[in-house]
Formats: sequence, C-alpha cells, structure tokens
Amino acid sequence: MMRTDVHAHLWSEGYLRLLESYGREDTATQRGLGAGDSPAELDARFSMNDAAGIDHQILSVSPQTPCFPAEKQSVTAAREANDLYAEVVRKWPTRFSAFAALPLPHLDASLEELARALDELGMVGAGLTTSVLGRSLGDPAFRPIFEELDHRGAVLSIHPAGQDAGSPLIAENRMRWMVGAPVEDTICAMHLILEGIPSRFPRLRIVHSHLGGALPMLLPRADEHVQWEAPDVIEMPTVAARAMYYDTVAHGHEAALRAAAESYGADQLMLGTDFPYQTGGALRRAVVFIEDTLVPEEAEAILTAGAELLPKGSGPGRGRA
Repeated sequence: MMRTDVHAHLWSEGYLRLLESYGREDTATQRGLGAGDSPAELDARFSMNDAAGIDHQILSVSPQTPCFPAEKQSVTAAREANDLYAEVVRKWPTRFSAFAALPLPHLDASLEELARALDELGMVGAGLTTSVLGRSLGDPAFRPIFEELDHRGAVLSIHPAGQDAGSPLIAENRMRWMVGAPVEDTICAMHLILEGIPSRFPRLRIVHSHLGGALPMLLPRADEHVQWEAPDVIEMPTVAARAMYYDTVAHGHEAALRAAAESYGADQLMLGTDFPYQTGGALRRAVVFIEDTLVPEEAEAILTAGAELLPKGSGPGRGRA
C-alpha cells in the first residue's frame, strides 16, 4: 500500500489570477510556497515527499474554491481548476490524484461538473470547504451533492473555508488560521452529524481536516446535550463521528493524535500534511509523529489508509510517471 497524503494543495498562477479577476482578495497566502505547477516546484515537492516517505498526494484547491455568487464565474473557475488537476495527474499518475472543485452554491452546475470530474477526468471525489459563501454544508440545499457522491461511493474532502467561522471575535483578533480553521472543522463536523449525514449516506466517505478540530474533546458532551438542543438527531454524535474519517494534520501534536485515535478509532484516521504549509523537516515530522505516537500496526495503517480512496490503477512507486 502506498503512503498517501490526503491533505495537500497545488495552485497554478493562472488559477489564482482568475480568482483575483473575480474579486478574490486572499490569494497571497497561496503564493511563494512551492505549491505551484512549475517543473522546479514539482521537482522540489517530489524530493521532499521522498525524504518524508510519502508516495502519493491527493490534491485540492481548498480553501481557494471556485465559489462565487455569479454562476458563470464559478463554473469557469471550477473547470479551470479541474482541467489543471487532470493534466497534473495525467503527467504524474503515481505522484498525484485529485479532488474535484465544484461551483457551489450553484447546484445544477455543481452536479454537472461533478459528473465531468468523476466520469471524464478520473477524480477521486469532491473537495469542498466547511461553508459555502457563509452557508453550512449541512444546509439541505446541498443534499443532492451528498446523494450523488453516496450513489457513486465517492469521497468528500472537507477543508476550512478560512472565513473565521463567521465570528468577528476570530476575524478581528488575528486567529483566522490558528484558531478559526479548527473551529470551522469542528462546527462543520457537528453540522453533518446533527443532520444525520453519515447514516443517511453510508457509502459516502467523508474526510475532515485537522483531526476534526476540537471534536475529539467534545463528543461525550455532545451526546449528553443533544437531548436538549437537538432531540431529533438520528444518531448519537459519538457513533456518527466514527462513521467519518479525519486527516492527521496536527503539527506534531502527539496528545491530539492520541485523543483522535481513542475518540474515533485509529482506523478512521488518514495521513495528511497540509503541503505546502508543512514542508522540509515539518513534512517529515507529519509522518514521524504518527509513528512515534501510535503502535506500529496502527501507524502504518494510518499512513497507507488514503490509498484506499484512490481510483484503481494508481501506480505504487515513487517514479514520475
């Protein structure tokens, strides 16, 4: 089994410029990090992955998803992202797979692009953010996306939107990514649990970022509080949480990894690195801290679990083609 990183990013300069032309103002944090598609950046990425013992990465454009109020802009950007990823995967099939970008909140267009991405471009599933233009993924309006992914037995990768969980207390106090991102992970996971998404769509494999945020610490509390706040819940949070998956991006925090493994079960965890935000020694740490924290059998299962998401025929090795 390949050691597969389920949380990695790649953005071309052309894609970022397109988003900027539509009014996106936060693309600076994706530039200058070595996450582009130039030969030099890719060679450096492959060398770092080899040094870290990572065979394969599943790419997503999150948080720079193609979500705009205007449908035409969203569709154009989504096709740009997916065509880029299809070409990258075609050139380096043993190195990369990809999650499709969808032009939400435009539902019909998103279902059309999802079909193109899965049927024509060979993508693993869809990559969405924890909210879409301020709307929760648990919003019933998005239910057809879950239905289609479930019908196909596909994967939904969920990444923070970088929108401060809608809270000025986060936005105005310099905590967007250090605190806001895991808060968004936590809220989104709970929204899906309270909407019964894991039990309603059992063939859909949902992968949350960052160990699910604070969710491991909150599940017993949630179990005890649903009777007052959400008495119509169809599955207890502790049970529903164990039907989803979580990547291991935790910046080497062994206690957090142990809490997640004990809360969900180690078999619900998958290697994530958040490349390019962890590179070099930090990229290697993203692998080693799993090996140092858990027993060897659990660690190796987590490091290779992401390979189960890949389309058949993804090659095993570390070659460029």
